[in-house]
Amino acid sequence: METSHSIEAAKHILVVFGIILAVGSFTGLLARFAKIPDVVLFLLVGMLLGPAALGWVNISADSAINQLILIFGSCYILFDGGASLRLKVLKEVWVTIVIIATIGVLITTAITGVVAQYVLGVPMIVALLLAATIASTDPATLVPVFRQVKIKDRVAQTVMSESAFNDAMGAIVTFTILGIAMGQGEFSLGSTLFDLGWQSGLGILAGGVLGYLAALLIAHERFDFLLEYAPLVTLMAVVGAYMGADGLHASGFMAVFVFGIVLGNKEMFGFSMEHEEEKKLEEYVLTTALIMRMFIFILLGSQVNFELMNQYLVGGVVVVTLFMLVARPATVFLCALPDRRAKWSLKEMLFMCWTRETGVIPGALAGMLVGMKAPGADIIASVTFIAILMTIIIQATTTKWLAGKLGLLEE
Repeated sequence: METSHSIEAAKHILVVFGIILAVGSFTGLLARFAKIPDVVLFLLVGMLLGPAALGWVNISADSAINQLILIFGSCYILFDGGASLRLKVLKEVWVTIVIIATIGVLITTAITGVVAQYVLGVPMIVALLLAATIASTDPATLVPVFRQVKIKDRVAQTVMSESAFNDAMGAIVTFTILGIAMGQGEFSLGSTLFDLGWQSGLGILAGGVLGYLAALLIAHERFDFLLEYAPLVTLMAVVGAYMGADGLHASGFMAVFVFGIVLGNKEMFGFSMEHEEEKKLEEYVLTTALIMRMFIFILLGSQVNFELMNQYLVGGVVVVTLFMLVARPATVFLCALPDRRAKWSLKEMLFMCWTRETGVIPGALAGMLVGMKAPGADIIASVTFIAILMTIIIQATTTKWLAGKLGLLEE
């Protein structure tokens, strides 16, 4: 009987996966035809396929299969984003990236927390917990957007790098505030900075070492005996980088991002691949990243809790609007202006103000807070859903238009 139940569950998951692949493929073509980022349509289609509408896709947010897709999918998309970055460009803007990914998260949290307390009428500690949850940007959304919309290199790479590096800071701040809210600790700037340095440093180290080893095994003149298996090497290394860093209590997302940067810039380390093998690997990575986007955002859309979201709809929309139009611009200008080396123009900073989608990582944090029965968890989950929908639907769809108006599109 137990075996029969397992088989039926497996069949159900296979049917759901088939639906996601079939509908996702059609949706991807539609997005290309409409010239809008595919993650927007994936999210909307997921809402249509979910239990609240057609009921074709019904995978619980706290199920093991959902967590597997979210973790591995986000890792692979992040690896893809890292591989598209160029170190020579990052050298110009690294100061901005470091400041905005650390101090910037604190600025966003503080401003949004004050707004949330005033608008929603919740205690300050709950408001700050909400603000910290949605403060980090989402690489799983931004990387695909910049894959499809060609923006001036240093702007695109700054925004993508920020989204990769600020996840660790967002998680640290969120759980520090949670500890205070549940009476398990108090805020310590020194402890927070130490945790951030530890998670970031080990994540960078793990990603760098695995990236170099992967490049050695697929692109070295003498030791490239895994050249034909380069796609499989990327899969193994992405899993290894995330799990290795996580096992050391470091940032797994940081590790896979740095792994992607090292592998994508392997020429700078003296490695090179034959053109055909390089092309084959690139096509594999792009296809795999597309499949991961389909699964992540269709599932994310299907799990939107409309009943919970409607409880705090008006207040949530106001908070997210001010979050987008006040907290983010203040963060960008305060963090980018001191970087005299980068010499950011007003148009570049305005674009960075607008481009900061909320997605998988804040959604996962909100889900964890609900599971831990954190103070105000229902309000936090509701506003997080609203932030995900508003930022992806409004900001992602207008990225190309705004870049064109500001003269930041690459031909």
